[in-house]
Amino acid sequence: MSNEPRARIPAKPDFPPSYTSSLVSSGEPLTASPPTGALPAVAAAQTQAETVRSSASMAVGTLVSRILGFVKAIVLGIAVAGTTAGNIFESSNYLPNLIFMLVAGGVFNAVLIPQIVKASKQLDRGTDFISRLLTLGIVGLFTLTALVVILVTPITSLTTAYSGKDLELAITFGLFLLPQIFFYGLYSLLGQVLNAHNAFKAYAWAPVLNNVVAIAGLLMFIAVAGSSATTEHTVDNWTSGQSWILAGTATLGIVVQSVILLVPVHRLGLKLRPRFDWRDTGLGATARIAGWVMGTMVIGNLSFIVILRIATIPIASMTGGGADADSVIPGPYALNRAVELYIMPHSIIALSIATVMFTAMARAAAAHDFSKLRSSLSGALRTTGVATVFAGVALLVLSGPFGMLFGGNKEFAGRQIAIVLAILAIGAPFYSINFILNRVFYAQENAKTPFLIQCIMVVIGLGTALLAALLPPPLIIYGIAASYTISNLLGPLVSHLFLRARLGDYGGGLILRAHMRFLAAALVSGLVGELALSFFGGSDPGGFMWHSITAAAATLAVVGTVMAVVYVIMLKVLRVRELDDITAPLLSKVRSRLSRSK
Repeated sequence: MSNEPRARIPAKPDFPPSYTSSLVSSGEPLTASPPTGALPAVAAAQTQAETVRSSASMAVGTLVSRILGFVKAIVLGIAVAGTTAGNIFESSNYLPNLIFMLVAGGVFNAVLIPQIVKASKQLDRGTDFISRLLTLGIVGLFTLTALVVILVTPITSLTTAYSGKDLELAITFGLFLLPQIFFYGLYSLLGQVLNAHNAFKAYAWAPVLNNVVAIAGLLMFIAVAGSSATTEHTVDNWTSGQSWILAGTATLGIVVQSVILLVPVHRLGLKLRPRFDWRDTGLGATARIAGWVMGTMVIGNLSFIVILRIATIPIASMTGGGADADSVIPGPYALNRAVELYIMPHSIIALSIATVMFTAMARAAAAHDFSKLRSSLSGALRTTGVATVFAGVALLVLSGPFGMLFGGNKEFAGRQIAIVLAILAIGAPFYSINFILNRVFYAQENAKTPFLIQCIMVVIGLGTALLAALLPPPLIIYGIAASYTISNLLGPLVSHLFLRARLGDYGGGLILRAHMRFLAAALVSGLVGELALSFFGGSDPGGFMWHSITAAAATLAVVGTVMAVVYVIMLKVLRVRELDDITAPLLSKVRSRLSRSK
């Protein structure tokens, strides 16, 4: 997710592997627990080197995917920003991911990895177990997807506030988009097999192909139907051909992203084949372990159904489906673009680091080496914080040009995105902190505690979202953004209380002091950024950066670079060593590539 997962209404979950349990059959472990002693020096050095290379490769792959995701969002804005049809597409495009995560995502992404890791140590390298697992998963996914497509009308009516022609268009989009459920699951299943065999690259780079296909489809849409700035894309004049191009190519990208993983899985040499004999294979243990995780995902994603419906109220409250809907009332399009932006630092940094470090955490937990587990957690939080704290401040300062970048050359649409992004940016660093804290529970084979935490957070999130629904329609999207930020701020506090009770002190003082230094450096950078932004007309309604996408991009390039340079200088002044921890792997990979190209 990685992977980097893609339209979002709530923050669309990426697909990180978590490590939750040991594979057992008939109550007995199939393999011995990892040794409690330290690794030999040479083995430890090799493991660290492999971790560095894998983390760097994943980060680069995710970065490329996110850059292309940026391009896709810009082109999507040119195609449909500021239209009711665009907002309906956004809400419809989130449904496949929501349903997948509601029914199967938690099991796929938080339970299967440890089972596959254990099975891979058998004489057959896990071929027998993985064959049964994939067969069961594919059959289940196909059944689920077929059922959802058949029930597209009631599902769309339940999850959105649309009616009349708006609802008809949402149903049409659903027929094209809901088959993504099967391919989300296939991508996750195959990716977990690869990650369990330490083959991280393909899983991180596959979304790049997804974005390439999606961009090509959007360019085709603009060429055939015209941009939203030159052509009125209303619900009344929308054609089936436009649906085929816009929604069809979106699904095609997900298909390519998943199917391409068949190649590296085949190269593992496991000789996988369909196996329908699922009894007495250890899959029962997997199902029992999945119970709490499944409950966690159901609770969380049921709340997102409510949030999705609330997010569609502003557009449903309008009459006529005018082409400039977003200039009057912000809808799902503005919220999705802002969420994609604020989640990006987490996806590139926290997700890449955590995905690789979970292996070390799981081994430490299995060996009851809690000192090493606490050390890994502290290091992960500090290393990710050096990037995410700056990112939060940067997104806040640069929310204006970012909004204009994805506003389809429409100033009003750009301003709506900017306001939503500014609200979300405040909670961005806390989102990553809470993500890492919760994954430690899974590393300790504890899925019950995350379920309890999720229940608490759902009460908070639903309460604030329902309050947002009471706002006037033009303010509802801003209220939803505020509810996300409140949840992100409170999430780490709730998780910390549970984790400290189980793990003890994991270096909270050291983590807090490090983040205070990050924040001090980021605030100085932010003040300099605000000053630089004023030269581009940031506070002037008719300023340069509000003229066009090109002007916004130029503003971002200059002001963003200035802020980054100031931040790095301040980190050096404050002697923040975590900067080296996060940049060294990436710089090492770049130098290695350059040396090989000579």
